[in-house]
Amino acid sequence: MFFDAKDYTAAARVLVGLVEEVPEQTGPRLLLARSYYHSAQLRRAEAELRTIVERDPVEHYARLMLGRTLQRQNRHEEAEAHLRIASALAGDFEQR
Repeated sequence: MFFDAKDYTAAARVLVGLVEEVPEQTGPRLLLARSYYHSAQLRRAEAELRTIVERDPVEHYARLMLGRTLQRQNRHEEAEAHLRIASALAGDFEQR
C-alpha cells in the first residue's frame, strides 16, 4: 500500500517494527532497505543490505540493491564488485 502510494518513509516506519519482530527473515528486511533507498536514506539502506548479504552471500537482489545504493553515494568502485556478483548470481554472463 505504501509502495503503491510512493510513501516510502511511512513504509519504513512500519517495516522497522516488523524487522525487529522477525530479524531473521529476509523479505521484510529487503522491503525496509527498498524503503530507505527510495526515500534517500542511503546509509540505512546500506546497513540493512549488508546485514542480508552477511547472512546470505548469494542473495542476488540484496547484492544488486547494495551496488545501486553505493553508486548513489558515489562509491562506484565498491559498488562495482556487488553489481558484478549480482549479475553472476542472476546468470547474466556475457555471450562470447
